[in-house]
Amino acid sequence: MPAKKPLVVVTRKLPDPIETRMMELFEAQLNLDDRPLGRAELIQAVEKADVLVPTVTDRIDSSVLAHAGSNLRLIASFGAGVDHIDLGSARQRGITVTNTPGVLTEDTADMTMALILAVPRRLAEGERIMRSGKWEGWSPTWMLGHRIWGKRLGIVGMGRVGSAVARRARGFGLSIHYHNRHRLPETAERELDATYWESLDQMLAHMDIISVNCPHTPATYHLLSGRRLKLMREEAYIVNTSRGEVVDENSLTRMLERGQLAGAGLDVFEHEPAVNPKLLKLDNVVLLPHMASATLEGRVDMGEKVLINIKTFVDGHSPPDRVIGTES
Repeated sequence: MPAKKPLVVVTRKLPDPIETRMMELFEAQLNLDDRPLGRAELIQAVEKADVLVPTVTDRIDSSVLAHAGSNLRLIASFGAGVDHIDLGSARQRGITVTNTPGVLTEDTADMTMALILAVPRRLAEGERIMRSGKWEGWSPTWMLGHRIWGKRLGIVGMGRVGSAVARRARGFGLSIHYHNRHRLPETAERELDATYWESLDQMLAHMDIISVNCPHTPATYHLLSGRRLKLMREEAYIVNTSRGEVVDENSLTRMLERGQLAGAGLDVFEHEPAVNPKLLKLDNVVLLPHMASATLEGRVDMGEKVLINIKTFVDGHSPPDRVIGTES
């Protein structure tokens, strides 16, 4: 008699090929409406699931995990970040947590580079003017932006995404600088032609463009605080495709309003999906709806990693993308 398939509860709609495979392999409870689950629904999910597949929009905190049934042994998160999961509570309850690292590196770096280009060159402003019907023709002094060739790019967080951004930025003639928790090996620095700054404060004060590419952790919450943002030059730009919580959004907004920064390109926000209404009024800001990793190829790759993590775990082996495990 075949073994009972584990119940896998998926909190959001996933690409069709992934959901089809999920139903073939497991007893899958899907969210076909793609409606974010409320807290009560998340509690119901952890009470009955053998495996939970949440996303970044689901807050799997200690109060939710307190209701976890004894059968919940794996949280296979659909995404690279795990800041939405209380890892300490999961560990205490013997729940393994996995993620989907690596597959979104190039997509996120592409979008970061797009924002690095869009903000200084005022692309969003120009597009809005075209759609408004207010364009009256070319003028030699109208809609002037700034070139990025020869400018200094400071990357905060030189992991997979930061390194991919550096490779792209070199092709646009940017000088690459970075601050990281650990310095890269000399070979990697030579490959990227990157200069390491041990002091984040000093790097911020000398850059033309700052790209935020570090994960959100307790240590990086408001890493770019109001104090640090004030170290940046008035002519500088900031781009964030990482997590909104890394930047003090209120301080950033005030500085942009006062002309203390030249502009910003933001794909993530501190309290998303809520966005500071003052940001919406600023012409020197490009705002995107958390879409840096939004490619069909990337989402399918993420789903395949989730499937592999679940299947490996169910078969009694350590999943390849384990963040924490029962023996850790």
